Amino acid sequence: MREEAGAMRVIANGKPRDAEEGFTVADFILSLGSDPRYVIVELNGEALPRGRFGDMRLAEDDRIEIVKAVAGG
Repeated sequence: MREEAGAMRVIANGKPRDAEEGFTVADFILSLGSDPRYVIVELNGEALPRGRFGDMRLAEDDRIEIVKAVAGG
């Protein structure tokens, strides 16, 4: 059990990570140093529309997959 007040554990890309309670998906992405405009997210097995990143709050033990979208040719 974590001793930090206000912290919770989520599984991000298969690895346990701490997140602040109340974090939205967008907050979490920013905390990882990524830009929410350039990632694709799956939350608990469901694709999450980019427009919902700021609305969806993470909960203890949520599973989030984050993939950076890249352009190429």
